[in-house]
Order: sequence, then structure tokens, then C-alpha cells
Amino acid sequence: MILNQVNFSKYPDQLVPAIIQDATTKNVLMLGYMNQEALKKTIDLKQVTFFSRSKQRLWTKGEESGNYLHLKDLKLDCDQDALLIQVTPSGPTCHKGTDTCWAEANTANFGFLTELEQTITERKTASKKSHQSENLPKSYVTSLFNEGINKIAQKVGEEAVEVVIEAKDENDELFLNESADLLFHYLILLQAKGFKLADVVQVLNNRRKSN
Repeated sequence: MILNQVNFSKYPDQLVPAIIQDATTKNVLMLGYMNQEALKKTIDLKQVTFFSRSKQRLWTKGEESGNYLHLKDLKLDCDQDALLIQVTPSGPTCHKGTDTCWAEANTANFGFLTELEQTITERKTASKKSHQSENLPKSYVTSLFNEGINKIAQKVGEEAVEVVIEAKDENDELFLNESADLLFHYLILLQAKGFKLADVVQVLNNRRKSN
């Protein structure tokens, strides 16, 4: 059991740092500290409980605000002296009312794909402006948005066919390149319809819960 593996004795105050991470978005929400009793209560209640250094007592996050952190998973680091705790928050995590203690929005983050989505969003905005000015430079993505949903959907269909064709061949490089093209154009199609990758992930997540 993880409770017996944590090296509390490494710290003079017997408090180990606990990094709190959203189980869905993977964003870091806050940092707290736990002694053995706080960790045990977290495991028993399935709600994150810290040892408050200011109050000098156990403190279940949300006991006053109602913004509990519901326990999903616990991990211990390689030195057994720090915890990574994945949770589902029931509201803003920070006492100042923000989603995280770094004043970040707790939205889904898919790394590079999220950055790519942001670029596509910028090109979509540029497409609206380019309708008003012929002098603005046009990117490939901007031109697709300008041509409309039918053209974008057609490109997704073409790329899907290419993926199927390459899947039957033995050239892995071509298969991966066509797969990248398909994903890229699919992200454009999602935004043309007013959605993001997170919306699709949410559907999949809901299906998992119902199975």
C-alpha cells in the first residue's frame, strides 16, 4: 500500500509535497503538503486532504467552499518523498476563484495538438478578415476556411482514402505522413463545425463511463 511506502521521515516536519493534477486535462492545479494522517484520510474519503501548515491541522480541500478534489489516482515519485495525485475537481481549485493556483484555465491540453489547434483558430480568424481585405496574405488553412465546409470535408475524405490505400502497402513512412495529413485536416473540419478536439475526447470519455 502506498501509505507505507512514502518516506515521510525525510522531512523534519514529516510533510511531503503533493502535486495535484486534473485527471482529465492533466493540468497541475495546486501544490499542498501531507503527513501520514492526511494521506490516509485522502485514501479513505477519496477526497484530497492536506495538513495545513497555517492552521496546523488536517484540512480537506473544499470543506468550506464545497470545491472538493475527488481522488482518482495516487503516484509516488522515484525517491518516495513526493506525491502526484490525480483528481476530478468539483469547482475552482484556488481560493481566489481561479481553476488553478497559477490562474490558468483548466482546459484540456493535448500538448502539440493544442498548439496546432490554436494556429488553426488564428487562421480561421484570418479567413474572416481576408474577406474584407484582398491585400492580406493567405495561408493554406485560411484558404480552406474561405472555400467553406464542403471543400474542407472533401479534403478530409480525400486524406482518409489515402490513409486506407497506404495502410494496405508496406511503406510505413507514407502511411504515417498520410495519417498526419488526415489528422491535420480533421482538426480543421472540427473548427469549421465549431468544435475542438476536446469535444471529441469528451464523447469518448462519456462512452467509457457508460460501458
